[in-house]
Amino acid sequence: MTRHLLVPGRGIARAEHWLRRWAETHPEYRWAPEPPGPPLILRDRVAALHTAVGESDEPAVLIAHSAGCITVALWAATHSGPVRAAMLVTPPRITGAEPDDPSDIPWVVPRARLPFRTIVVASRSDPYTTFAQFEQFAEDWGAELVDAGDVGHLDTASGFGPWPEGERLVSELG
Repeated sequence: MTRHLLVPGRGIARAEHWLRRWAETHPEYRWAPEPPGPPLILRDRVAALHTAVGESDEPAVLIAHSAGCITVALWAATHSGPVRAAMLVTPPRITGAEPDDPSDIPWVVPRARLPFRTIVVASRSDPYTTFAQFEQFAEDWGAELVDAGDVGHLDTASGFGPWPEGERLVSELG
């Protein structure tokens, strides 16, 4: 059996967001961590992900959106555990925290090859990351790149509630 851990992005996803919908329709999926509101404190998120991964020897598939992808990369750079694969959806380009931003976003996101199978889902019209930057994330992390087309940030604001193609990708990961 494979566990599925949902790694949320920076803000609170609306009820229509595909991650929230998946949590509701798949009661076996678990948040890691529960979706918090701002500010984004990555050290707390990485610690929560580490706790969730370590709660069982059963392999996990990590499903992350936006800043949750950065949480996964940071976790993998400093921790290990029974992770089978990860789907990283529209990771944001990070240039460092703004001076008035209380988060602890690092100036440099780990770019080493991830130690598990990884899919990076990219958008051609994401407001935070260019397609070329998604390609670089995928190359650096040793990930398969999935071109989702013109889907914005693949969030509620971009029109995504249900996302059946994402569920298909997750099923391929285990």
